[in-house]
Amino acid sequence: MPKITTLLFDCDNTLVLSEVLAFEACAELANEILAEQGIADRYTGHDLFTEFVGQNFRGMMTSLQKKFAFELPPAAFDAYVTREEDQVIGKINAALEPCVGADEQVARLAASNRYEMAVVSSSAGRRVEASVDKVGMDKYFPRSRIFSAATSLDKPTSKPDPAIYLHACKVMGKQPGECVAVEDSKNGTLSAVRAGIPTVGYVGSYEPEQQEEMRGVLKAAGADPIMADWAEFPTCLEAIEKR
Repeated sequence: MPKITTLLFDCDNTLVLSEVLAFEACAELANEILAEQGIADRYTGHDLFTEFVGQNFRGMMTSLQKKFAFELPPAAFDAYVTREEDQVIGKINAALEPCVGADEQVARLAASNRYEMAVVSSSAGRRVEASVDKVGMDKYFPRSRIFSAATSLDKPTSKPDPAIYLHACKVMGKQPGECVAVEDSKNGTLSAVRAGIPTVGYVGSYEPEQQEEMRGVLKAAGADPIMADWAEFPTCLEAIEKR
């Protein structure tokens, strides 16, 4: 196995506790869209999180269109995507917090100067930038090291498509095998694993009663090892490096 040189972190609910805030905003817009289409179904933020965790808003709306058999004109679709970004960023700026222990570990890794580091997310670039800015991680992740499946690619996509991980590797001049990803969702794990990147699963952002179930989900998607606390990351990384 090649020497590990690069760490690629998912953002939402891996570095920062953003998913609850984001899915609240997504639910508001999803319900507006469903109402305009004459569809009676409604979603809470928790409903969307359960069904679409790991997807960005564009991916969620594409899935909802298929599920309920309707189609938004491209201009309307893009307008909703922009509105969602704005509403989520507003919530992030007001209330975002880092995942417990994440900042300490990222700071330690940065101080060691052993690895290059980047954020690889499905979320829109503006949202990821707002997230790292809000929790003070922008000093570790400059704009050139933030990769978004929604905005960094010529054709926007979402995890589990591996395109954003492959793009990050290409831009950084890295082979997938010399990278390690950290992911909290099935879709994110599949994205990294399909790109050929060894992946640490993180379940610490889930409620305690969900963590064991999510261990199974992430393991089945290819994550190994899996941690419940960021304090475990050095041991997880060492285990991968020893393979």
